Amino acid sequence: MLRPVIAASIGLIMACGAAGCAKNQVAAAPGAQPGPGLLGSLGLGGNSTAAGANNPQLAQLQQQQFGLAQRGQELQSRAATLDTANQELERQLAQARQESRVLSDQIVAMREQLKSANQQVAQIQTQFQDAAQRTEAMSASLKKRVGASIGTNNSLQNNLPRIDLPGVETRVDGDVIRIELPGNRLFEPNSARLTPQATSLIDQVAAEVYRAYPNQIVGVEGHTSTDPVPAGHWTSNHHLSVGEAVAVYDQLAGRGRIPANQLFVVGHGANHPVVSNGTPQGKQRNQRVELVVYPDRAPGK
Repeated sequence: MLRPVIAASIGLIMACGAAGCAKNQVAAAPGAQPGPGLLGSLGLGGNSTAAGANNPQLAQLQQQQFGLAQRGQELQSRAATLDTANQELERQLAQARQESRVLSDQIVAMREQLKSANQQVAQIQTQFQDAAQRTEAMSASLKKRVGASIGTNNSLQNNLPRIDLPGVETRVDGDVIRIELPGNRLFEPNSARLTPQATSLIDQVAAEVYRAYPNQIVGVEGHTSTDPVPAGHWTSNHHLSVGEAVAVYDQLAGRGRIPANQLFVVGHGANHPVVSNGTPQGKQRNQRVELVVYPDRAPGK
C-alpha cells in the first residue's frame, strides 16, 4: 500500500520540477525574435548554461530539481524494500497461522487421549476394588472351610508321624510338618527316574502320613543341590526339582496312598537348602523331596 502513494508523490515532484523549468523559457513564434521572458527578465536570456553560470538563482533552482529527483529515487528504493519486507511478514504470518492450527489439532487430540486414559484408570481402579472384594470374600469363605490356623500347641504338631526309616527325618517348621525323603534313595543320579527301591520307601512314608493327618493338605516339594544339571533333558535345577516332585506325586496319587485332592506339587530348585552346599555330604542332604503337611484341610474334609 505504501508503494502507490510514494510513486504518486515522486511523480508530482517530477512534474513540478518540469513545470518550473518551462516557466523560465518562452517559445518564440516563427521568424520572431525571442523575447526576454522570465529568463530575460531575470537577465538570463541567451545561452542557458551561461545564464546558469552567471545567475545564482537559476543554479539554485537546478540544484533543487536534481535533489528532488535523487530523493524520488531513494523513496522508490525504500518503497521496494518495504514491499519485500511486507511480503515476507505476510508469509511468516501465514506460516504462523498454519502452525497454530496444527498445534490446536494436537491439543484436541491430547485432550482426547487424556480423557481416554482417565477412563481406563477409573476402570482399572474399579476392577481392582472388585478383585479386592472378591479376594476378601474368598479368604473369609476359606477360613470358614479350613478352620483356624495351627498354633504352637496344636495337635498337628503334637501328633508327628512315627517314621523309623533310615535317612527319613521329620521336623516342625513353623505351622507345617516336613518329612524329608533323601534323593539318593529315590532317584537315579541326575534324573527324576525312581529307583526300584523308591516305591517301598514312598509307600511306607505315605501310609504313616495319611494315618496321622488324613484331612490335611500335603505338598510334594522337590529340592536340589547347587550342582549344575548335566546337559540333557533338564535345563535347570528348578526343572529337575519339579520333575522329581511330580514323580513322587504320581506314586502317591496313582497308588492311592494319599488322595490327589490333598496333594500339590512345587519345585524349589536349590533355593532352600537345609545345610550348606559346601561339602559333598551337604549337597547329598539337600537333594531331597519333602512331604509337607499344611494346617489347611483339603476340600470336603
